[in-house]
Amino acid sequence: MSRYQQEFQHATQTPETFWAEQAKRIPWFTPPSTILSYDEHQHARWFGDGEMNISYAALDYHVEQGRGEQPAIYWDSPVTGKKATITYSEMRDRVAYFAGGLQALGVEKGDRVVIYMPMIPEALVAMFACARLGAIHSAVFGGFAPNELAVRIEDAQPKVVVAASCGVEVNKVLPYKPIIDHAIELSTHKPDACVVFQRKEHLAELGERDHDWAALVEKAPYAECMPVKGTDPLYVLYTSGTTGKPKGVVRDTAGYAVALAYSMEVIYDVEPGDVFFSASDVGWVVGHSYIVYAPLLRGCTTVVYEGKPVKTPDAGAFWRLIEEYKVKSFFTAPTAFRAIKKEDPDAKLLEQYDISSLKNLYLAGERLDPPTFHWLDDLLDVPVIDHWWQTETGWPIAANVPGLEPMPTKAGSATVPVPGFNVQILDRDGDQANAMEQGSVVIKQPMPPGCLVGVWGDSQRFHSAYMAAFPGYYLTGDGGYFDDEGYLFIMGRTDDVINVAGHRLSTGEMEEVVGAHPAVAECAVIGIHDELKGQLPVGLVIPKDGFDGDETTLENELIARVRDQIGPIACFKQVLVVNRLPKTRSGKILRKLLRNIADGKEFGVPSTIDDPTSLEDVHGAMRERSVGAADKATPV
Repeated sequence: MSRYQQEFQHATQTPETFWAEQAKRIPWFTPPSTILSYDEHQHARWFGDGEMNISYAALDYHVEQGRGEQPAIYWDSPVTGKKATITYSEMRDRVAYFAGGLQALGVEKGDRVVIYMPMIPEALVAMFACARLGAIHSAVFGGFAPNELAVRIEDAQPKVVVAASCGVEVNKVLPYKPIIDHAIELSTHKPDACVVFQRKEHLAELGERDHDWAALVEKAPYAECMPVKGTDPLYVLYTSGTTGKPKGVVRDTAGYAVALAYSMEVIYDVEPGDVFFSASDVGWVVGHSYIVYAPLLRGCTTVVYEGKPVKTPDAGAFWRLIEEYKVKSFFTAPTAFRAIKKEDPDAKLLEQYDISSLKNLYLAGERLDPPTFHWLDDLLDVPVIDHWWQTETGWPIAANVPGLEPMPTKAGSATVPVPGFNVQILDRDGDQANAMEQGSVVIKQPMPPGCLVGVWGDSQRFHSAYMAAFPGYYLTGDGGYFDDEGYLFIMGRTDDVINVAGHRLSTGEMEEVVGAHPAVAECAVIGIHDELKGQLPVGLVIPKDGFDGDETTLENELIARVRDQIGPIACFKQVLVVNRLPKTRSGKILRKLLRNIADGKEFGVPSTIDDPTSLEDVHGAMRERSVGAADKATPV
């Protein structure tokens, strides 16, 4: 049996023993004697009687171990032209004094604090400061509209809101204070205080409830770490794309810390002192797990980047960061590299940089399409690792595991389930699917440490949304299959399977074919309503920069490709060339929204959209080409 198989079997057959061993990776105030227990809904809870503090484990502990002068954070902000290096000792002290400031405002264990900040070190300071006190933070992506911030304030009921005076983007400064004030106006819950970190790019006017960050810290006491139970909540994170009542994923403390520490060694293959760079945002789960907590739990240096993959200043930004900070492991979303490939298809800018420090490249957040995988695989001399996980799980469900046993990669596959995740494929009747047979991807109970332990304020919603469909299993909402070598292929959300004249077809497979065309930078295939066949696929494509061919010819070539490789049964007969696709800020294409427009339904602009004008472009293109009932779709 291979090392991976042994570890996977150990985690599956004797989870308590396995995770008791992994719990030794982190420092405890009181080690747990109860490893696994179950709540009233029979959901797994881990390390319930252990006591720890994740701020201590990620900061104070490393200072005590002699890492005080090692950089904890490299901050790099091309949008402001600023950089900073913060050591472990400096970070611990900043966190302790800001925690003291929060204490002075009345924040205690169990209180909630909403954090509304851009990619600056103070965002990490605020998160760790909450954890230090045993308070529960809820980080919200800086720049969310007032209404969306209001519903999160309403749901979490924070004692304090912590914010920056502004966010800075390419050639644009976005003042945050008016957004916060408006959000608090809209919410029936009113926080006691708002702490504002003043950025020189825009100074906010402070009102009665407001406190200046620097002034608060100047007179604050040094706060020690509050011991918390392993099952005490660490944070609430609202899932992207929420509508109506938001869905706040609740993460516990110790299970999360143990899972992250394990993942940094086994999946991300880094040692203490290595530099880890995740190009995400602290408002998303990737930012929480792999910018803020996991790198510092492991004793690494984390890169905090306030910039874009392109335009800050060009498509060589990531290569520059890898060279400058000697990054060993790099993690971003496939959409970032599609943007880079679009602007620099031959990767000419890479030639300017020495990225020999890089050992592994990781991609997640959406499906890694084979054309992007092959572009990167041909370009780089390091493994390109597609891995799959969710906001709800907090860390990877399936991945290559180079820290345990490197495996050959396969385009389109997230490789194998990570030890702890007993992934299975079930058909519509709840029976086990065969190899190569697509079905619902589920995780057999118990879920490993680090996964969500509930939905904030609504335990029934947690059960009904994730556990009720297949009793004894967690429903991921994704469709996929195992091949005959045990490799897992995630084909997209189960609602991305369309039914054409009784034939179930994956839009993900069609996207593979369309995206492989040499002129295509990015694409989406959606299923739209059809009176005769039930649904029909429609392709939307963005050509690569410099494309000077005929759009009609390109459309015809793409239709022919799908016919040749999938068959006429796909009925793929309509392609639109567009300039942009509507995406969330985390890079996911808003396919459901595209389907609603094509089906003539009312549609709103979701809070998570990166560029609202992209919707207008696509809606206009659909109307012009008479796609479905797009002419009847109306924005609300």
